[in-house]
Amino acid sequence: MTDYASLGLQKLVRLTISPLTISPQAQTFSIVVITLAVGLALALAPFSMAVLLVSGSFFFILALIYPILYLYLLILIIPISSLLAIQVGGIRVGLMEVVLAMGLFTWLLKALAEPALSGQKLTIVTGPLAGPFLLLLGGLSLSWLITLSIGASLVETLKWVEMLAVYLYVINLLKPHQIKWVVIVILTAGLIQAGLGLYQFIFKAGPDGFLLFDGRFLRAYGTFAQPNPYGGYLGLVLPLTLALTIWLLTQNLVKPRDSQQSKLGRLLKLGLVSLPLAIMVAALLASQSRGAMLGSAVAGVVTLMVWSRKIALAMAGLALAAVMIGLISSFNLSLTPPIDSGDAGSPYNAIVQRVADAIEAVNVTDVANTEVTDANFATLERLAHWQAAQAMWRDNLWLGVGIGNYAVIYPAYAVGRWLDPLGHAHNYLLNIGAEAGLVGITAYLIFWILTFGLLWTVVQNNKGFYKAVAAGAIGIVTHLHVHNLVDNLYVQGMYLHVAVILGLASVIYLSNNQNPISRKV
Repeated sequence: MTDYASLGLQKLVRLTISPLTISPQAQTFSIVVITLAVGLALALAPFSMAVLLVSGSFFFILALIYPILYLYLLILIIPISSLLAIQVGGIRVGLMEVVLAMGLFTWLLKALAEPALSGQKLTIVTGPLAGPFLLLLGGLSLSWLITLSIGASLVETLKWVEMLAVYLYVINLLKPHQIKWVVIVILTAGLIQAGLGLYQFIFKAGPDGFLLFDGRFLRAYGTFAQPNPYGGYLGLVLPLTLALTIWLLTQNLVKPRDSQQSKLGRLLKLGLVSLPLAIMVAALLASQSRGAMLGSAVAGVVTLMVWSRKIALAMAGLALAAVMIGLISSFNLSLTPPIDSGDAGSPYNAIVQRVADAIEAVNVTDVANTEVTDANFATLERLAHWQAAQAMWRDNLWLGVGIGNYAVIYPAYAVGRWLDPLGHAHNYLLNIGAEAGLVGITAYLIFWILTFGLLWTVVQNNKGFYKAVAAGAIGIVTHLHVHNLVDNLYVQGMYLHVAVILGLASVIYLSNNQNPISRKV
């Protein structure tokens, strides 16, 4: 393996740099000069800068041999991508984009070098979702015909191009046995964000506007600047964590009990397995993001139902019972339990009140003339943007106003006092309908229907760890769409996180087709 990697690196250099004829004396002199220059630069640089240069150089050299390393780095950078970016010509570019470009470039070099090493033709695996990706891009691109801001359309279209690039990168470089390392990195990134959010929640480290429960706590926001995208990111990690926790607990429970292992030891082991899930759930609640909590609740139920038919039947029974109780109670009971005025600032009552306020505000029909309060402000603002998006779509039925152009066109459709375009409609289906019309939203729905079909196939054809990954992927996609009913999670790098998840599922799918025996791993 080492000889192959070394030979591959030599081929890469020969493919990109023409060989130079240099005398041995000149070579020795050049090496000495370069070594002295590097040593002097490291000696004069601050310690932190020197460590960064050395570690960065080491990673770069290692990644030339193992391009998949850029994937691990990309996953860790996604949550902090908004902190490490600048505006260049109206397009936000940061470390995430640089790492992605380096990973794709290194993969390209590797792909070009392998035919020279093996004598075989250049092959790039497209996977089961490349076609749906291209269909979606085609549908969105048609809206360019009437776009007002080409720059805004370019930014939004590039997100889906980047998703396709990451997807191809993953399925071409990642081997099935490496999936566990990618999953570990994803969970690590989620735990880091959860820990940071809980710190902000407990120690009130953040803006005064995020204070909760009479100033006792503060809404968690992690590195996302706002609680809603922070909760959205956790919601895109939690279903995978839940599925893996169920798998590990099942593994522990079905194994024959070791007579030498005490009952306390087993409980500690089960508790340790469940700890990451508990931390992330706590951080999600600390964000107080209603969209994230709703999305995670639905995603959790779907993940459990996908994992086990017995759980699915139990959930169906509970849902039926809940509907019956709701119908009976609707005759003489309030929709929400009464809130004790003496404990109005408790976390439970605060959550109930936020949900009740949202339900009450959603029933508003005249957004422009409704009195605005602290309780209904956020919900009324969303309703105003939903109405604006509907009006845009109605006036531009087939191709919309141009992908990415919602904020550009919004002033012409603003409702009442809600003049801030906010960047999107806070409902992605309405947003893409307004921007890309009936053609774009149809392509979008077809893409996700085919994606759900792929994920379901992977769940049905696998057991154990692979099934847990696929079930978690279904939960993640479920959260994405439920949360997107009140927001837009295709922001701050989270769309690349989704692309990585789709790539993992496709790697398992391709492995099943190549080696059916591995399905039951």
